[in-house]
Amino acid sequence: MSTMKPFERISNPREIRRKLGLNQQDFWSRIGVTQSGGSRYESGRDMPRPVRELLRLVHIEKIDLTRVRGGDFEVAAYLKGSNPALYTSLKKAAHRRAEKKRS
Repeated sequence: MSTMKPFERISNPREIRRKLGLNQQDFWSRIGVTQSGGSRYESGRDMPRPVRELLRLVHIEKIDLTRVRGGDFEVAAYLKGSNPALYTSLKKAAHRRAEKKRS
């Protein structure tokens, strides 16, 4: 299974799915899209922006949406605004930790 680069442009969802080694059912169900709907997007139908963003968050950024809560975003925004240096430091530490887990 290959890894995707963060913020990789979503122009070909089929290619992203194949790079991740997932079948259509597994790939699309993680973002709340039916297999048949996903198949239509893979065949060239325009993908709505919310679906594109969910695809990016889940399959490229590797965010587990089942664990994210609205308050998490509020805390992050508050920290970023009130103490940008600490926010940056924590962000770098989290990134290093995630890299170690992938290794």
